[in-house]
Amino acid sequence: MEQRGTQGMLGRYALFVVLSLTILMINVFLMSIINPQKPQGPAAPEAAPAAVAEQQPVPANGEEPADALAEQRPAEAIAAAEEPSAIQQPAAEAAEMPAIPEQPEIPPDWVTLGSIDPADPYRMLVTLSNEGAALVRVELSSRRYRNQEQRMGYLGHVVGDPMAADSAGCPVQIVGPGTPAAAAGLKKGDLIAAVDGQKVTGDLSLARALRDTEPGQGVELTVIRQSDELRLPVTLGRAPLEVVRPEGADPLSLLFTLAELDEKGLEKLVDEFRRKEGDAEQEAAGKDGIVSQDETIHLELEGVNLRHGTWEIASHNQEEAVFRRLLPACGLEIVKKFRLARVEPEALDDDSAKAYHLGLDIEIRNLGTQSRKVAYQLDGPTGLPIEGYWYASKIGREWGAVGLRDVAVFFSGWKVPKLIPCPDIAADDVGPAWRDESLAYIGVDAQYFSAVLMPQKRNPEEIWFARSQPLRVGPVNVEWKNTTNTSFRLTSLAHDLEPGGSLSHSFTVFAGPKKPKLLDNYGLGELVYYGWFGWVAKPMLSLLHGFYAVFSNYGLAIIMLTVLVRSAMFPLSKKQALGAQKMAALQPEIKKIHEKYKNDFEARNKAQQELFRKHNYNPLSGCLVLFLQLPIFIGLYRGLMVDVELRQAPLITESIRWCSDLSAPDMLFNWSGFMPQFVTEGHGFFGLGPYFNLLPLLTIVFFIVQQKMLMPPPADEQAAMQQNVMKFMMIFMGILFFKVASGLCIYFIASSLWGLAERKLLPKHAAAHAGDRETSQAASPPARRDAAAQKRRAEGDGAAGKRRKQSRGRK
Repeated sequence: MEQRGTQGMLGRYALFVVLSLTILMINVFLMSIINPQKPQGPAAPEAAPAAVAEQQPVPANGEEPADALAEQRPAEAIAAAEEPSAIQQPAAEAAEMPAIPEQPEIPPDWVTLGSIDPADPYRMLVTLSNEGAALVRVELSSRRYRNQEQRMGYLGHVVGDPMAADSAGCPVQIVGPGTPAAAAGLKKGDLIAAVDGQKVTGDLSLARALRDTEPGQGVELTVIRQSDELRLPVTLGRAPLEVVRPEGADPLSLLFTLAELDEKGLEKLVDEFRRKEGDAEQEAAGKDGIVSQDETIHLELEGVNLRHGTWEIASHNQEEAVFRRLLPACGLEIVKKFRLARVEPEALDDDSAKAYHLGLDIEIRNLGTQSRKVAYQLDGPTGLPIEGYWYASKIGREWGAVGLRDVAVFFSGWKVPKLIPCPDIAADDVGPAWRDESLAYIGVDAQYFSAVLMPQKRNPEEIWFARSQPLRVGPVNVEWKNTTNTSFRLTSLAHDLEPGGSLSHSFTVFAGPKKPKLLDNYGLGELVYYGWFGWVAKPMLSLLHGFYAVFSNYGLAIIMLTVLVRSAMFPLSKKQALGAQKMAALQPEIKKIHEKYKNDFEARNKAQQELFRKHNYNPLSGCLVLFLQLPIFIGLYRGLMVDVELRQAPLITESIRWCSDLSAPDMLFNWSGFMPQFVTEGHGFFGLGPYFNLLPLLTIVFFIVQQKMLMPPPADEQAAMQQNVMKFMMIFMGILFFKVASGLCIYFIASSLWGLAERKLLPKHAAAHAGDRETSQAASPPARRDAAAQKRRAEGDGAAGKRRKQSRGRK
């Protein structure tokens, strides 16, 4: 630092410069890895999950299509997977198997598990569809996990097929327990004709009718039930958080199909199907031989579409649903069973109780008279939340881009899970798939929530899958690659099934918040990662939670944390403030030194350093406070971006939008109506987002006030120029701070107020006067001695004259 002496004069100025540059570098680094601008990648999708795109999942691995013929597996790997726990063979060979009846055409249908009512013994409301026997959505029942972006009144999802429309109204295809719709008495099969007199003609029409409502508002539904017209009053609720939801053209989760049958992979089966159907079907399916899921290729098994065909609902209650599909031509029966965890009575008030999961059982039975060699393919969940996509940030354990919906995978023998970044999946840049490894878990990892599939194996080293790979669902928005809808695909090892034999695999599907204690109960604790400053973030979050337990408000908890931190640093900050006062007292002498050695920097610096040593002043002493506060700042920032407890934590109340989420910007009002799109879209340096935020501006105002109060007046033109640069830096920092979490702004505001109070309450006059006296003694010693001698002579002359007058009087 060439001009160290000059910067030393500016005490507090050095703190702000270092802080500004540090924040800038951190922000640039995070933005560069979160939103990398790569030229490749298909164009098109929605930035938020509102629109429906006409594209199906695409493997993101740079290898052959996932539906291609499976490779030959090592004999030991197949043997490991063919243990009795996975395959059940008949005790004796069946002499003759009964004929398998044709399965009749099954209409679309939907069922639910659990409840959205927090008082019920379930943590979620699960919606399932018999189309592919798939998972449609998972809604969390806890009031702590509400939808932060959808603020309108919540009726409950009553439509399973959004394309189903009726000019007479909106068909009710499903009613979830605990929803306002269920509380109002709405039933499956009803037709919603109007909302408060406003006519409804379908799912979108119903959404428009509810768009301007608010949680807690009462509306009246006009319902047609078996030709009778009913009036049902309903009190709307607050929309819950959906961990899994429909998004894009292939919105269903946990889809299943056969990957191999009698050593024929899907690609060969499709070729055979195309030859049977003729050239017209081949042309419709594509001439390049690439298998993609937007074709009708899943009719490959003699007219059976497993992924999108309808399955029989064999049984269903509030905690379990069993789906069944017969393949008569293949002699196979496939069963998918979903089981929802129930909260034990003693754990109803425990948010960390192990109840945020589904059990998934898959069984393939050979009902025919011939041996079959089968392998299956299972896709993961899709549509995880990307709330706050325009301000949110997420970090991984490795260098490189990360997104808001990354794929996390963990194999037996690994120490930590590997995060496959969402932008890499969007760009088809994830490398080869994993083959023949013992999978512990794989899932989609969002910022505050995760959906993870865990195989339930007797032996953790057992290998079930020949191939595991990330999956991209739908198209990609090249400007928002970090929001790409991702999932994963598992292709099992091939198994020989004798007549009467079966293959059974069981899984646990976690779908819930990334609460450390809860994740530990599932063995998923490593999904929570605070970055390099975790050693600061964790204790700070512990203190925050402790203050919250006392005050029941995270805004007050952050203020109390600020008080605690600043109190602990008071001795250093006091020394810094007194040093700033001493620096102000030395300004006249510094100015004289600058005038005396105007053209000799080395002599000027030497004289200035001699002056500092004489008065025991260190110009860099204030940097110590900065270096102590910087880890605290980054640790709190990471904590706000990671800890789900701070999500949806309001400063005042959730009933108003402003500062209703301390992990997000305060969002005073929506300015999208009059601000340019490049500002409101939230992308890039000047993409400030759709909301005007007040707290970042207040933070910068307090920084400027603190700067003016603590920074001494400039000693020369160069120092004045540096102070002017600092003012522009404040404007620059205002842009950087504009999208930071409101909780972080509260910390900075409280810290600035503490600093201003310190400045006001410290005995500054005594320190300044002491500095003045020291300065007076140090400045121009000969002149000071001459002045003192003249004063003594004057006093002596006055005393002598007075004695002479007294002597004359006595005479």
